[in-house]
Amino acid sequence: MDQIKVGKFIASCRKEQGMTQAKLAEKLGISDRAVSKWETGKSLPDAGIMLELCDLLKINVNELLSGEKIMTEAYNKKAEENLLAMKREVEEKNRQLLNLEIIICAPATLAGLVLCGVAAYVEMPTGLKAGIITFAVMLIIAVAFIAVGIEQKAGYYECKYCHDRHIPTYWQTNLAPHIGRTRYMKCPACGKRSYQKKVLTKETSADDSADK
Repeated sequence: MDQIKVGKFIASCRKEQGMTQAKLAEKLGISDRAVSKWETGKSLPDAGIMLELCDLLKINVNELLSGEKIMTEAYNKKAEENLLAMKREVEEKNRQLLNLEIIICAPATLAGLVLCGVAAYVEMPTGLKAGIITFAVMLIIAVAFIAVGIEQKAGYYECKYCHDRHIPTYWQTNLAPHIGRTRYMKCPACGKRSYQKKVLTKETSADDSADK
């Protein structure tokens, strides 16, 4: 999605409606700085205010995401392109979250294990040894909780039987037996328990079908 193009389109439509950035921001209940960021391509409007923004600018969401007015005959094609672009953005954000899980948790877990090894094999006072081991164990536990939180928020879990994709609660995820990012949980759609794999989007893609 071309944020620069969308920003210029928002600015053009705003001017067509005779509104300043401040006036548009006031109607939306946001700051004029946010509107300025849209129009310079630094960010996109939040999904929660897109409909209201489109109503004020006399355009539709498809046109907003395309950054241009769309003729009727091209509408369906543009809608499909925008949906695909949004899906790719969601996939990329979820992929970045899962990568962040590794970046944060792997070094911290390794550090905790190293500390345990040092305390176990290096001669030192008993109190210091106990303190190091306690700190190391607490570090590993804390990192594990953080890792589950990141994993739970990134993407969905897919039921092995009905292929429903859902987001369990934090504790459902945390307490579920797992192999890597595949967790044994109850499906809220069909009620069956299975090892559910982590997927990045809500919809089933051609790539996902090929993997099966």
